[in-house]
Amino acid sequence: MQVRDAVEDDAAAMAAIADAPQDVMRNLVHDRTVRVAEPDIVDDDPNEDAGARDPQLLGFVSFDARQDAVHVTQLDGTDEACELLLSEPVRFAERESMAVELLVSEAQDGVADAARNQGFADVGPGPRFEGVPTTRYRLEP
Repeated sequence: MQVRDAVEDDAAAMAAIADAPQDVMRNLVHDRTVRVAEPDIVDDDPNEDAGARDPQLLGFVSFDARQDAVHVTQLDGTDEACELLLSEPVRFAERESMAVELLVSEAQDGVADAARNQGFADVGPGPRFEGVPTTRYRLEP
């Protein structure tokens, strides 16, 4: 699995993963730092245009930095992809000596596991989104 910066052409695949509108994902790519995970690519045809391939994404993470912390705004995908992708905002935060914060809904067991595996602590309940409770996770520098 490899991680790269997201591009606008990834919006459809991201929308499918997050069950969200494609235009929302396109805006996310423009407004936040977004990384995507994709399977390792085996080049069968070295002359194939890389842009001609449909992105087969395994997950994505979006985050932004504020004064006090790096905030993970979205994280979704396979369990393995989520764990790998969560290391992206963590690495950024470590370089800047910042904390990282993440909200996880009840239905996202894989994301919660990834957060705990990265050393995040459960710091209590977060806000409800569309009636669904969330848990706030934080990783201190």
